[in-house]
Amino acid sequence: MLGQNDKRNYFRMMVNSQVQIMITDPETGRVIDGICRDLSSTGMSLEVDEPLEMGILLFIKMETHNPSIPPLSAHAKVVRCAQEHEDCYQLGVQIVEMN
Repeated sequence: MLGQNDKRNYFRMMVNSQVQIMITDPETGRVIDGICRDLSSTGMSLEVDEPLEMGILLFIKMETHNPSIPPLSAHAKVVRCAQEHEDCYQLGVQIVEMN
């Protein structure tokens, strides 16, 4: 029996990099900080300190440490939110558009 990670169609790269997450919902539009734990061509796993609702649209920006590589920016949708421990939530986001 295959585990969930074995069923993925896209390679996931471990990143562990700081990200800035802009919540694009007009009622709650704000910015929070997080950590991108892993990244694939279709999604990301983000660690944040508060829960976010399924379906919320986000704009995510991740700076790079190499000046020749531009920052990653993407529009994404929350598809999973699980509490890891107090004040720590793991988000699964689906990339809608990469900029």
